[in-house]
Amino acid sequence: MMQLYGHPFSSFTWKVLIALYERALPFDFRMVDPGHPDNSAFVREAGPGGQFPVLVDGDRTVIESSAIIEYLEVVHGSAGHLVPADPVRAIEARQMDALLGDYIAAPVQAIVDDTMRGQGERDAPGAARARERLEKAYAWFDRWMEDRDWAACGRFTIADCAAAPALFYADWVHEIPEGHANLRAYRQRLLARPTIARVIDEARPYRHLFPRGAPGRD
Repeated sequence: MMQLYGHPFSSFTWKVLIALYERALPFDFRMVDPGHPDNSAFVREAGPGGQFPVLVDGDRTVIESSAIIEYLEVVHGSAGHLVPADPVRAIEARQMDALLGDYIAAPVQAIVDDTMRGQGERDAPGAARARERLEKAYAWFDRWMEDRDWAACGRFTIADCAAAPALFYADWVHEIPEGHANLRAYRQRLLARPTIARVIDEARPYRHLFPRGAPGRD
């Protein structure tokens, strides 16, 4: 059986968990935290950054969330395709996956990282730039989501697997303005999807780890 190494509160682990649940694939979850030093040691050696998620399938190890989802598409049957078979349509799904990572998830991580620094090590200008990037990204994605239910190709894809954790945490660190109704509605559609609701519920016990406390909003 496959093993997925990660943490239930990690946004990139969420991304892969959503894909696994969408495709109803069996796997063993290997927690990566101080209480599981062997798992942590394995992840440190699995890739150059020592980051999770990491998927192990037999004698093959796959790192990086998008690559893991693509691997599942190729190796583990046809159910619940998250990357369209048509290569041109697949480009849109991969495009939106990358944009959500670069322009939503990355600035969110920058803000969180700054919050976790000691008082004398904070980078206020850097955090402000990250918030400006989010503001611009919110406006762009709000326009993109006009007349769309999902981020790409008219159906749930790898892009939505990326969007769910990115927008979930983005609204915590820098609330999506009420004027961006399309983007706010898309976030709510994501959170209501059963596979995503399952991931959110599984992460609830770890909300106290979030450096800004445990926000009341879902």
